[in-house]
Amino acid sequence: MNTDRFRTYALYFAWIVSLVATLGSLYFSEIKGFIPCNLCWFQRICMYPQSIILGIAAYHNDLRVKRYILPLSMIGAAISLFHYLEQKLPFLSEVAKVCVSGVPCTTAYINWLGFITIPFLALLAFGLIIFFMLIAKTSDENA
Repeated sequence: MNTDRFRTYALYFAWIVSLVATLGSLYFSEIKGFIPCNLCWFQRICMYPQSIILGIAAYHNDLRVKRYILPLSMIGAAISLFHYLEQKLPFLSEVAKVCVSGVPCTTAYINWLGFITIPFLALLAFGLIIFFMLIAKTSDENA
């Protein structure tokens, strides 16, 4: 696939990533029974609307959605990065004290290959969405 075609479908790729991330988080909480912590909820607040917004934008091929998706993804990525670092660097939980009730934010329900946790997957999803939004070909660009 050449880069021009890749850029043409970047909006669809971003939508697929957001859909997989949304369904994945629902799988972890509703099927596997993993209870989300406070930071997980904030990440969901940033991701869930994107699956709907990007789906509608992809259907209409509306790249004006960048102005809404990029800030939402950057905020979600920042929260995911902090959450991941809090899991991997335990002293951060003493400094920040974000999860004071319920499930601790340091709980790692999965730890694939020693570094892939749920916040890492969320960070990856937000990063991919940011990437696809930045490279998406606008209609006024020449082919």
